[in-house]
Amino acid sequence: MSTDQLSRTFSALADPTRRAILARLAQGEATVGELAQPFDMTFAAVSKHLRVLEGAGLVSRGRDAQYRPARLEAGPLAVASRWIGDYAAFWQDSLDALDGYLNALQTIRTIDKEDHHG
Repeated sequence: MSTDQLSRTFSALADPTRRAILARLAQGEATVGELAQPFDMTFAAVSKHLRVLEGAGLVSRGRDAQYRPARLEAGPLAVASRWIGDYAAFWQDSLDALDGYLNALQTIRTIDKEDHHG
């Protein structure tokens, strides 16, 4: 079964360690050793996370023999962001409706208080 790019991106982003690795790579490329420093995990464990990120197209690796720095590839993140952004209008409409409802309730309460005190 073939998995689409968006599914691979979200699957890779589902893990907090991988999100932290991406946040670190947003500052610049890094080796496995540099990426492992803030975590209590082995280089092998970090390498596994990097393979998942590479599979999702979120990270690429250099080819300098022993020194294979990882670097962020933001393209799939942009696609995911656009996909989420497509729902922004829905959420905005929902929030606008809620705002209108709350304003109507506030108006009713204000009128009700004036009727009882006036």
